[in-house]
Amino acid sequence: MRFARRSVGRKPELNLASMIDATFLLLAFFIFTTGQGLDESRLSPNLRAEQGTESKDDLDPQVLEVMRSGDGVVFRLGSAEYTDRASLMDALEPLPREPGLFVRVGPGVDVGSAALAIQCARDVGFEAVTYVPAR
Repeated sequence: MRFARRSVGRKPELNLASMIDATFLLLAFFIFTTGQGLDESRLSPNLRAEQGTESKDDLDPQVLEVMRSGDGVVFRLGSAEYTDRASLMDALEPLPREPGLFVRVGPGVDVGSAALAIQCARDVGFEAVTYVPAR
């Protein structure tokens, strides 16, 4: 750095406000981004890499569709349709738990109905429930 001398008896002045701002911004950046990787390490990818044990059931995902129908919401599992929580839970009960369940939500469905489908799957015992939004 080169300082121009204006007078013989005065010392040069530095404005450190911008350097302090940059230091705090860098500090805040590292504090906020360091903790983000911890939650991602607990995610399960729902993929299996077993060789030689493939069957038709392993290839077909279990999909629960939540769709609007007239003035209400319909839960479709395969070709069967359900309109209330009790019948939906009875239909989810015999399904195998290991492959997990995909909850595909159609356009125009309210958040409460999507949450109801996910909660029913959790209550029945599914640990891997994947939400798939409408496109």
